[in-house]
Amino acid sequence: MTNSIREIPVSEAFLIIGSNTTENHPVIGSMIKNEVIRKGKKLVVVDPREIELAKYADVYLQIKPGTNIAILNGFMHVILRDGLEAKEYIKTRCEGFDELAATVKKYTPEYVAEICGLDDPEKIVEAAHLLAKTSPMALYYCMGITQFRSGVNGVKSCANLQMILGNLGVAGGGVNPLRGQNNVQGACDMGALNAVYPAYQKVPDEAMKEKFEKAWNATGLSLKPGFTIVESLNAAIAGDVKALYVFGENPVMSDPNQHHVIEALEALDFLVVQDIVLTETAKYADVVLPGFSFLEKEGCVSNTERRVQKMNRVVAPVGDNREDWWIIMQLANRMGHPWKYEKAEDIFEEIRQVTPSYAGITYERMEKELIQWPCPTEEHPGTQYLHKDKFSRGLGLLSGIEYTAPAEEVDPEYPIILTTGRLLEHFHTGTMSRNSRILDAIVPEGYIEVNPNDAQNLNVVDGELVAVSTRRGSIRIKVKVSRRPKDNVVFIPFHFYEACANKLTIDALDPGCKIPEFKVCACKVEKIAV
Repeated sequence: MTNSIREIPVSEAFLIIGSNTTENHPVIGSMIKNEVIRKGKKLVVVDPREIELAKYADVYLQIKPGTNIAILNGFMHVILRDGLEAKEYIKTRCEGFDELAATVKKYTPEYVAEICGLDDPEKIVEAAHLLAKTSPMALYYCMGITQFRSGVNGVKSCANLQMILGNLGVAGGGVNPLRGQNNVQGACDMGALNAVYPAYQKVPDEAMKEKFEKAWNATGLSLKPGFTIVESLNAAIAGDVKALYVFGENPVMSDPNQHHVIEALEALDFLVVQDIVLTETAKYADVVLPGFSFLEKEGCVSNTERRVQKMNRVVAPVGDNREDWWIIMQLANRMGHPWKYEKAEDIFEEIRQVTPSYAGITYERMEKELIQWPCPTEEHPGTQYLHKDKFSRGLGLLSGIEYTAPAEEVDPEYPIILTTGRLLEHFHTGTMSRNSRILDAIVPEGYIEVNPNDAQNLNVVDGELVAVSTRRGSIRIKVKVSRRPKDNVVFIPFHFYEACANKLTIDALDPGCKIPEFKVCACKVEKIAV
């Protein structure tokens, strides 16, 4: 997030796109809802499903899955057409405007409405005017923007919109991605990505190689980026990856095209899984290493607003499990590397030395202060919002982004669009939440949301079992007739192994960041004859 959670009351308007905020990020969602209901703040919602926030929106645009870039370009077309852009901001703080303006010129409301499956082009105009005339406006998005083969371009389009409106580098504005788990941001900050070291210092940079070889007393660090998750699995099938160490991840449930994932795991010579329960992935492991649950851990997490927070142990460890870092250190020791951390704080001190944005953060400060990176020195207060006076690259780069269709569109054999997501009651792959008797009792099984018109056409009723198939596989699942999805779009939550949504999803990748296209593929829904 460029901005902070505590700035939500400062925002005068919100654009929620590709985020079921009240279910997936309920604290932030409830804060936004409070501003809209109680204080009359403006709200535009763009989502293929009629999420809860759509009920409170001034404008709700129910687009087809995978058409985010088109709708964002449509907003920008109207803003530029009607002279509503932040002209001075663009002139002094941005570059690339001419390219952007030329690109969005053809994205008229009528053209965009046709792409997005909208009946009323004037709603695009209404939304664009509302967003342009209410400042500061904060944009919030989640995986409904990123989980496409055009995910990187979707994020760039969000940045384009906020720059031409002058909403970056101001309190209450920003481009604000909502992280899916409590430490996703921290994992990325620490270099748990295939092409960067901590603080996004690039692997192919010779200076970074030398820096980390010195810091880690290592030699021969590669200048070549590694594989992403899906690429690793593809390489396993090809015989180029022989072993995987899966740590706090459950790819059998969370990765697309489940049959392909299982094929990759079975092709490995050796699989290690480190987790707190026997996950669906752990069932394929040669060795399972038992880590700590969050209540047993000590250390730090970095949340969605870049806030670094200290975690304290709440309960005593149970059984033979161990600290995750201790397990990894023992493996390193046995492989000839003399790591000698005695506690989590020792590791954090190393993090401060190699991660410039964390250099000024200490355990003592975290106990007393709300600190967000970048925080380069111990005297620095941390950074509430990014890009205040200038962008990190100097001028903000506006990019001309064209809409590209999803990898797989509907056809006579697979005529319905499938999209996937999460529920309020369950968390990610269900590793923890489905082991909670209370949560599992509330939503004990998966379902497919089907619009009433589609249910009538398919001759199915609420609670009926249907077969849902794509080119990757087929599952049986109960129907939930709902007005939340638009016509010809169905939704399946991905938490449930018995009816696994990711048995159906496509493993097409964004060419830049290599994220899979979880959010859209073509399917067919068939009534099961009794």
